[in-house]
Amino acid sequence: MSSHANAEYSKKDHNYTMLQAFEWYIDGGGVHWKRIADLVPELASMGMTAMWLPPPTKAAGQDSVGYDIFDLYDLGEFDQKGGKRTNWGTKAELIAAITKAREHGIVSYVDAVLNHRFGAERKETFAAVEVDNDDRTKEVSELYDIEGWTGFDFAGRGGKYSDMKYTFNHFTGVDYNDQNQKTAIYKIHGDGKDWALGVDKENTNYDYLMGADVDHEHSDVRADYLNWGKWVTEELGTAGFRFDAVKHIDRSFIADFVKSVRAETSKPKMFAVGEFWKDSLEDLEAYLDSLGTQFSVFDAPLHYNFKEAGDRGSEYDLRAIWDGTVVQKRPIDAVTLVENHDTQIGQSLESAVNTAFKPLAYALILLRPDGYPCVFWGDLYGTGGDNPQQAVKQLGDLVRARKLFAYGEVRDYWDHMNCVGWVRMGEPDKGRPDGCAVVISNGDEGNKRMEVGKEHANEQWTDVLGWNEGEVVIGEDGWAEFRCSAMSVSVWVKSDAKGREEFGR
Repeated sequence: MSSHANAEYSKKDHNYTMLQAFEWYIDGGGVHWKRIADLVPELASMGMTAMWLPPPTKAAGQDSVGYDIFDLYDLGEFDQKGGKRTNWGTKAELIAAITKAREHGIVSYVDAVLNHRFGAERKETFAAVEVDNDDRTKEVSELYDIEGWTGFDFAGRGGKYSDMKYTFNHFTGVDYNDQNQKTAIYKIHGDGKDWALGVDKENTNYDYLMGADVDHEHSDVRADYLNWGKWVTEELGTAGFRFDAVKHIDRSFIADFVKSVRAETSKPKMFAVGEFWKDSLEDLEAYLDSLGTQFSVFDAPLHYNFKEAGDRGSEYDLRAIWDGTVVQKRPIDAVTLVENHDTQIGQSLESAVNTAFKPLAYALILLRPDGYPCVFWGDLYGTGGDNPQQAVKQLGDLVRARKLFAYGEVRDYWDHMNCVGWVRMGEPDKGRPDGCAVVISNGDEGNKRMEVGKEHANEQWTDVLGWNEGEVVIGEDGWAEFRCSAMSVSVWVKSDAKGREEFGR
């Protein structure tokens, strides 16, 4: 579906690559939509074809990253929660950035935060029962009245786009009783009201995550959310969604949401990827199998393999890098990544991949055919915060190599635990005769004797990254020895290959 969506909506005829267009500590300041718009030509030239935008919806705080969702229908248009703009800018600036990106062949995906709400405008009194934090099906108190922040009137919006107002009846749980200032997990009482069943089984039932937990079984809620999905797609002209925290949302609702948008908007090939963040191929497969429609997930197991490989250095066998991953088992459903805003240093799921290993990891997801690679803003441009990280050296060139040379048949040379290589043979019938030869090493300097084809005999090939100097001359038999420096990657292409001038070396 990612290929269909990119081909249909980006109109690009080269490999597709997604950018996560933010990192947790980036200075939003109401200027990020403008920042993205300014970068669009650079990103398009590099080879990006899609952007996963941060949550564009109004949050509980004006300078929030956006996952403490307040109002789905306020995209930076209404005077709510501190002003009109969001952390990222105004609705007009958002539309301008999306439009400019589309004009350069880059489609945009909305980060949909549908699990919970924050920033209620008023408290309500209702009956609830406390549940065990480690077993949400186990009640640990009698039913009693609490005061919770569950009243959402969206007064600043005045009913525009949707007249739905939210009360405690539209939620399944909260985590704070204002009456006694006690923090706990409270399950709200109501006829037929219970935790959603189609969620992850951690804590026995992992419906509740944070804030006021949305009850997607409530008919009015369901209708409002399905309406929002169609409205925001048409309003912004976006081509898909990244769904936040899907393991906490009933899978039947997510399936209905995706089917509804595809069936009832101008985006029948709309792309959908969910954050089901769990290092379990079995659970990810079970989730995908349950939806009844094509859906993608971020390959969390692959990220953790990258994390382990980076931590262990030369002790790690590169031949095991794909073991237990989504991209190995069902590549059409895998969005591959090295890092994201949750795994970066300082975040709740911190599991940052070793800086030295990141170029190798990106070569693995960008220069092979399987999966839909997602590049992290923090790796492309660096991160902020208390522990700022530098950008991955020449990551843009790896994306560019994907755009220009990562095509055709794969010939693998995975015969050593620390030094592996592969050749992409190109697609001469599609006007892409120039493939590439890739070597990576997580140990000492290495080399691989690999076949690129007799048609390349006597050609001179060079490393587009410039990390390995000199030339390789292809033998009469189509074979050559391709070098790689220690803990590094080399991407060898014909020295006069079409597009080679884009690398400046």
